[in-house]
Amino acid sequence: MDRQVALEFIDRLTFEKTGKHLSDLERKVFLGSWEGKTYEKIYPINPQYVEKDVGYKLWKKLSKVLGEKVKKKTIKGAIERARNYDELRITASSIDREKKSVSRTQTLFISHQKEEPDLSVAIELGRAVLQAGYQTNLGRDELTQIDEQLQQCDYFILFLSPQSAGSEMAIEQLRRIKELRDSRGTSKPMAIAIRIDCPRHFPLNHDLREYLHSSYQYEWHSNADTPELLRSVLTLLVQNEIAPPPVTLASPLDLTNQGRESLTMFDSRPLPVAEPELPSGQVRLASAFYIERSPNEKLCYKEIATPGALIRIKAPRQMGKTSLMARILYDARERGYRTAPLSFQHADTAVFTNLNQLLQWFCAKISRKLRLPYQVDDRWSSYFGSKDNCTAYFEDCLLCDTEAPLVLGLDEVDRVFQHPKIADDFFGLLRAWYEEAGYGDGNSKLWQQLRLVVVHSTEVYVPLNVNQSPFNVGLPIELPEFNLGQVRDLTQRHGLQWSRTQVERLMGWVGGHPYLVRLALYHISQGQLTLDELLQTAATEAGLYGDHLRRHLWSLQKHPELASAFGRAIASSTAVELESAIAFKLHSMGLVHLQGNYVTPRFELYRQYFVDRLGERNSEFGVRSSERGEFGEMGKS
Repeated sequence: MDRQVALEFIDRLTFEKTGKHLSDLERKVFLGSWEGKTYEKIYPINPQYVEKDVGYKLWKKLSKVLGEKVKKKTIKGAIERARNYDELRITASSIDREKKSVSRTQTLFISHQKEEPDLSVAIELGRAVLQAGYQTNLGRDELTQIDEQLQQCDYFILFLSPQSAGSEMAIEQLRRIKELRDSRGTSKPMAIAIRIDCPRHFPLNHDLREYLHSSYQYEWHSNADTPELLRSVLTLLVQNEIAPPPVTLASPLDLTNQGRESLTMFDSRPLPVAEPELPSGQVRLASAFYIERSPNEKLCYKEIATPGALIRIKAPRQMGKTSLMARILYDARERGYRTAPLSFQHADTAVFTNLNQLLQWFCAKISRKLRLPYQVDDRWSSYFGSKDNCTAYFEDCLLCDTEAPLVLGLDEVDRVFQHPKIADDFFGLLRAWYEEAGYGDGNSKLWQQLRLVVVHSTEVYVPLNVNQSPFNVGLPIELPEFNLGQVRDLTQRHGLQWSRTQVERLMGWVGGHPYLVRLALYHISQGQLTLDELLQTAATEAGLYGDHLRRHLWSLQKHPELASAFGRAIASSTAVELESAIAFKLHSMGLVHLQGNYVTPRFELYRQYFVDRLGERNSEFGVRSSERGEFGEMGKS
């Protein structure tokens, strides 16, 4: 691209985003950088001023304008990508659908990374579907529009690469797509995954595997695959217009084998050394980057051997709860116990319609995990209540005929909290089973075979009878953040020889948050950026944590009462008192520290990122603290 064309293009984008054109000196710096000149050659009068002040501010401004991190050496690639998007937008607006021989009403939402080759292939696909008469976007619109676009789309196309496999926004979008399908009882929006240099054996986290289980999937390895990919996707769209698929899809690339391969990898003991791995959900059992938070692991391994045990693991999201649960189940399997992990996050919305529906799903899911015959319909009697039926099913089908204890890992039970009409009965049933194991009668031996690991992200904010709640008995485990020594241990495992000061600088922004710390150490150990570069852009969408921050912002925008409350906490220099349910929800999201009903922002990262965004929006929300209402499901807690 010609340097003058590039300058006029970025100047126009800057004006559209900020309302101001580039200054004369900024234009001079841009042109010189485009030609590869040093700051001494760009502005010999005072090169240090231009580099430290004008240049620094310019790249920061253009990072926001372009939606990706921009530096002097990377400006050309960023401009090329932005111009491709612009050309695609112009192509879309110039298509006269009334004159086309084929006019279609179906809409596609294309979600992809901004890096190559994802970007180029996504743009090619966007052009192809536009020319075929479909409506589309490439997922680059404002966060406030994403939910509306997901609701309106017929197809959700995810570009799945090793980089996007850990994207929080991608997983949240897939969760929303599943939620929409469940609520409508149809196959739309239909998920399509395009695996970009991401072979079937590539280990995906549990959430991603579950959400993609019934999706159509295609593979791309080089530019030579692009024509066939476009043909295949367009053929699929046309075929589905003629004969819509059933609600349960048959996936062209079945993930069953890949799931088995992943489980095999997860069920081996940790390796002594390993290449740095990109954190994406549960830390694999084979990972060398799992940090024990003593004495929690030892306490759990000891407790699970106790007849009738109940272990309660609590912490905000992304703190390692599921990783600890996986290790407890692994220890149980080593003892010869039967194990069944079960996540309530992946249950269809209809499961929570009533208690009977929930308990039938519960029994069926566990039977399937244990590879036992499906007998729920045969065993469920209309003469008894749903709790009696569920209890009898456990006694007759799950706990009998074997001496091996059964360990259930119940993950994401927070989702049940969102349905108060059934929460009391469901959790009361768990408490009753726990107490049954201690009665000492003939039936107690059977119930001593059942061991429960219950995982949740927040305090219980639904009213539960204190004598029927499982959250005040058993072994409580509350996972803390990593301390200074544990973060230093992680740096060494990543091959980084950091000083105490460097560790403290990182923790000054993200504390000891396991996911945020590991994400930083992975990219730094790979030479993709330095600690200084990370911290310079940490609180921006162009920085390393941009995906993480955007996911939080998207969640808050969907729930103005939470955004308003968190905005108050961000703006205050002291702890802020909030209504308990809202305080608990913000804590479960990992955004605040919680002391009673008082909250403070959890990290400097969140304070810096949200202070402007929520400050600007609070007046738009128009929500006073006394008017905050109920809020619904917000995704994985």
